[in-house]
Amino acid sequence: MTTPAERYAAFRQKHGDDGGALRSFRGLYDFELDDFQLDACRALEAGDGVLVAAPTGSGKTVVGEFAVHLALEQGRKCFYTTPIKALSNQKYNDLVKRYGTAKVGLLTGDNSVNGEAPIVVMTTEVLRNMLYAGSATLAGLGFAVMDEVHYLADRFRGAVWEEVIIHLPESVRLVALSATVSNAEEFGEWLGEVRGDTTVIVDEHRPVPLWQHMMVGNRVYDMFMTDDLTPRINPALMRVTRDAERLMAGRRGRGGYGKVHRSRPPDRVQVIEKLDSEGLLPAITFIFSRAGCQAAVQQCLHAGIRLTTDRERHEIRQLVDERTAHLPDEDLAVLGYLEWRDCLERGLAAHHAGMLPAFKEVVEELFTRGLVKAVFATETLALGINMPARSVVIEKLDKWNGETHADLTPGEYTQLTGRAGRRGIDVEGHAVVLWQPGMDPLSVAGLAGTRTYPLRSSFQPSYNMAVNLVGQFGRERARTLLEESFAQFQADRAVVGLAKQLRKHEEALEGYQEAMTCHLGDFPEYAALRRRLSDREAELSKQRGAARRAAAVRSLEALQPGDVIRVPGGRRAGLAIVLDPGRNPRGHGPSPLVLTIGKQIKKLDPADFPVPVEPLEKLRIPKNFNGRSPKERANLVSTLLAKIGDRDLGKPARARDHSVDDDEVNELRRRIRQHPCHGCDEREDHARWAERYYKLQRETEGLRRRVEGRSHVISRTFDRICSVLEQLGYLDGEAVTDEGRRLGRLYTELDLLTAECLRGGLWEELDPAELAACVSALVFESRQSDDARRPKVPAGRAQDALSSMIRLWGELEGIESDHGLSTIREPDLGFAWAAFRWAKGHSLDAVLLEGVAGNELAAGDFVRWIKQLMDLLGQLGNGAPEGSKIKQTAGKAMDAMRRGVVAYSSLT
Repeated sequence: MTTPAERYAAFRQKHGDDGGALRSFRGLYDFELDDFQLDACRALEAGDGVLVAAPTGSGKTVVGEFAVHLALEQGRKCFYTTPIKALSNQKYNDLVKRYGTAKVGLLTGDNSVNGEAPIVVMTTEVLRNMLYAGSATLAGLGFAVMDEVHYLADRFRGAVWEEVIIHLPESVRLVALSATVSNAEEFGEWLGEVRGDTTVIVDEHRPVPLWQHMMVGNRVYDMFMTDDLTPRINPALMRVTRDAERLMAGRRGRGGYGKVHRSRPPDRVQVIEKLDSEGLLPAITFIFSRAGCQAAVQQCLHAGIRLTTDRERHEIRQLVDERTAHLPDEDLAVLGYLEWRDCLERGLAAHHAGMLPAFKEVVEELFTRGLVKAVFATETLALGINMPARSVVIEKLDKWNGETHADLTPGEYTQLTGRAGRRGIDVEGHAVVLWQPGMDPLSVAGLAGTRTYPLRSSFQPSYNMAVNLVGQFGRERARTLLEESFAQFQADRAVVGLAKQLRKHEEALEGYQEAMTCHLGDFPEYAALRRRLSDREAELSKQRGAARRAAAVRSLEALQPGDVIRVPGGRRAGLAIVLDPGRNPRGHGPSPLVLTIGKQIKKLDPADFPVPVEPLEKLRIPKNFNGRSPKERANLVSTLLAKIGDRDLGKPARARDHSVDDDEVNELRRRIRQHPCHGCDEREDHARWAERYYKLQRETEGLRRRVEGRSHVISRTFDRICSVLEQLGYLDGEAVTDEGRRLGRLYTELDLLTAECLRGGLWEELDPAELAACVSALVFESRQSDDARRPKVPAGRAQDALSSMIRLWGELEGIESDHGLSTIREPDLGFAWAAFRWAKGHSLDAVLLEGVAGNELAAGDFVRWIKQLMDLLGQLGNGAPEGSKIKQTAGKAMDAMRRGVVAYSSLT
């Protein structure tokens, strides 16, 4: 079988010339396409699918746009999928400008525009849902573009990408666009197996060169120097950071007083002023905290920084007022609109998930236009829309990942710095790391010089996936389809290496068995007897050791001050007087304090006594005895020697070997002596081969277990999920029940719990606001998972329903446990009060102020959770049983919440 790279090389040889579609497509651009873009387009025109892995900002979306162009030329459809709504909206607007509104549609959770158009931009989840529903919109589909396909590594949403890739009709050509990953060939090989011929194109060349720097104090140093084309760490940077470390350490040693040195880490105002003076703006400063982003803008504002001209300020105000005209004045006041606009007019902005989507989009547009010069952002910007800068600044090299402060990985560093350098605008991009005490330039250089970013599948079957697959294909075919996932492909790859090692071990075992062959008899049988004897003796020794240790501990616990004991061996061997029994109330065993016959004070422990200790004599210790006094220690030892005199104390007690009293040991020894092989002259040589054989056999069994554990892991999980679904009545053998079909329409993380709540009628008697409160527990996840405060929930029917949901979750968790699963998280009640009040018509100010568990809620978080809640309410309306009130109640709840900042649509 040829590899993707070999097929690609053969294709280039065969199809050197551009086809008509590519020639007309190239005419749409006022710049020449790069080689990798042309190669990918030629592969598409020749009938292959393509995987393009290239750095951020390299222009790989041009390949996706060619798929759109090719579809229109051929009279077919093209779906362009993205991982986030903001990217979908941006791509929709771009394509509308080129092809007009009649030919372009948009389908996201928030918007549905012209869904039957030949070109439809959508989030990946929308396409997955279409495939499971067998949507008529799929008719005529020729191409599917999957932008940011490396999202399939996302542990929460990644499975959706694999579901789409596996289930797309065979006739659809796939265009997968990915960041640079180190295992693109492996991913491409999998695509070739499940999608047919796929050309893999990897381009690691950045169209705009990236320079790495470190800012120490108020100076910016190059991170690397290039001698004879070989980059090496800048010695001046190493020297200045070493000096700064010494100075900081010296200042700490003097209590922190004295002159502040120029090498102190710069503040945010200094950084922006320095970048401005060096001509390195516009810049994105990555700060791994929302509060830090807001604080940075405030610091620059209070320092009086202004980065814009009068003309730019006028343009900014005009655009801001236009983009926010639809938002109610009272909401704008709550959101600090005037101060936010003032910062924008100065060329300053924050960008993070806690911001109102409308505000974020304004920041993105102004920055892309070059009007905002300094953005302080969390790392989510690096994963989002196209928003390049001349420079990227990284404040720290660690971030909170929800559980702990973790160092940035090379992949994350590459993703962040990938924003630096605007194609067609900048000659070069710049990445600036701010030096902090304890930061090693060599470590930073390692991050900057590493390009290892492997794509790892996060695919796991879910309950919704299971009922949809069984409904469409039946169990056996569904299991086969899941075996085609990238997750299983990677697991199988790992198994290949293990299986090869296993085969080598098995061959070696055959050789060892031959080497221990004895002409007198069955040597494996003889070796097995010796092995059993050795194991039994080891077992008895272990038992005796444990018994002796327990007896020694008991004897030490019985000691009293003044007891004269004999330490049987080791450095402390000899007579000793107990000064303090050292009984440990915490259960760690006694540690007696003794005076040795050598006049030293020592602390003993049970390890010094292989056998129990018995007092030999008793001495009276003076009441005011001072162990620190050499004279008093000598006097007490003299008293001991005088009392013992010339008495013969006998030999120290030794541990007795009781194995001779064990019937099994005696029987095994008898059988060994009587075995024919016992008399072989080469017996010990054969025995050494037997030992090697048994050792390797143990290793081989461990390998075999690892192979079995990785083989068919996805289908085993699928079988367990199906067993749960059968037990609960969602599946009946090969058939999906009515309840199962309803579950198949619920696309949410807690799909099974949602379906059980619907089936149990938990929400039937709730009003719209109460239903919103209860359903919010199925979508919301607190950012502070360890918050111990009890969340506020609406009283009455909603509270009762929420309690029933928690009980139901506990029952499902037990059922999962019985089947070896653990997939259902506990419902989170933290957003219930906010959802209830918003659905009741309370003001944005009031809802945000009370927030979650008494903490003020960020506007962006609020809008995101409400929109996810509305999406699930819409699904409940479609999935509610016949005669249920839920459809009507869910519709009313959605209408009540679709107002103010929530009703905003970003389409322009």
